Amino acid sequence: MSTTSPPPILDNKDPDAPSVFEPTALLREARRQKRLPVADVPPLCILDPDGDILRRLKNSGQAKRFDAWPCYHTELYDFELAGKRTGIIGCAVGAPFAVLVAEELFACGCRLLISVTSAGQITRAADPPYFVLIDRALRDEGTSYHYAPPDGFARADPHIVDLAARALAAAGRRALIGASWTTDAPFRETEAAVAAARAKGVLAVEMEAAALYTFARQRNKAVLCLAHVTNTMGLAGEDFEKGEAQGTADALMILETLATALDPALLIRRRR
Repeated sequence: MSTTSPPPILDNKDPDAPSVFEPTALLREARRQKRLPVADVPPLCILDPDGDILRRLKNSGQAKRFDAWPCYHTELYDFELAGKRTGIIGCAVGAPFAVLVAEELFACGCRLLISVTSAGQITRAADPPYFVLIDRALRDEGTSYHYAPPDGFARADPHIVDLAARALAAAGRRALIGASWTTDAPFRETEAAVAAARAKGVLAVEMEAAALYTFARQRNKAVLCLAHVTNTMGLAGEDFEKGEAQGTADALMILETLATALDPALLIRRRR
């Protein structure tokens, strides 16, 4: 049986149409049910899909739970990063979860969101672990198609990428700049799919960036995604080694440099 209608992921999509369900409605009802006050989250927030950074901060006593965070699905913690109060949420893995949390964070006062996720190596650029500052992400996930028409890549704000790249280079923090492949199905990374991504110049594969960048562009928000390339998808011995303290030492140094260079207030003024 053949069909001529578009697949559901592309059907009945109008990126410019308002949503019936908005994050403000969810947050309003969560606050009512949990008897929480209205309180802004820090202007700078971090998504830590692996959860290693947050676990380190909690274990060292640096991160404190933000009790007024009304999300039904996550806990927000705050800590000091480069002298700035910073929010962090762990284990928001995958495009739908990451964008759900991003929508809620920006509705609660976030002005800049940085995601640091572990990733698999697609193009051999160095021996893992190392960081990739993602400037574009292949849209091989579902969430972005609810926010923008079909396109090959979701692109980061070039101004944010440029500021970040300059800051990391000046601080001597090694990070490549390039493309990632965002997938919803990490255990369906076939040989053909990997080869196709490599042919498009992709450096790494992860699960959030394309959706976060599409959301950011459509909602006019400031988002930056980094891939911490830690593995070759299990194809090499002693794979998935993230570095000192599960890679958190390097990740926190990268984040400190970015927090110093990227002022959420200035980014917001520029985007208006």
